[in-house]
Amino acid sequence: MPCESIAAVLLDHVQVAMPAGREDAARSFYGTALGLREIPKPAPLAARGGVWYAVGDLQLHLGVAEDFFPAKKAHPAFRVRDAASLAARLREAGFAVRRDSALPGCSRFFTDDPFGNRIEILQHSPAG
Repeated sequence: MPCESIAAVLLDHVQVAMPAGREDAARSFYGTALGLREIPKPAPLAARGGVWYAVGDLQLHLGVAEDFFPAKKAHPAFRVRDAASLAARLREAGFAVRRDSALPGCSRFFTDDPFGNRIEILQHSPAG
């Protein structure tokens, strides 16, 4: 069987770790500040804790890690329509915004979720 026939064709979800019992903090950041839509976890997984979100056709899973350490380098990157407005909303909610201009054609910044995980926000400039 050729490798191409079993290769991944789509990214289904990304999982980010979080400490146990901090679902309210996750909802405040990912749901309220970032504006993501929470989706229900399947019943067999709900008892494990955490929170799931829809992000376009993909999902973001916040999963509980008993030996939690924040991801300072690995991170999800969210493409948005209005990075400046989101940066202002995050600042108003008390989250730091670190601008970055290293990626040409993008307005980009980094922030951290309530658990110290790195989060990237970017807005592509229209071609012109």
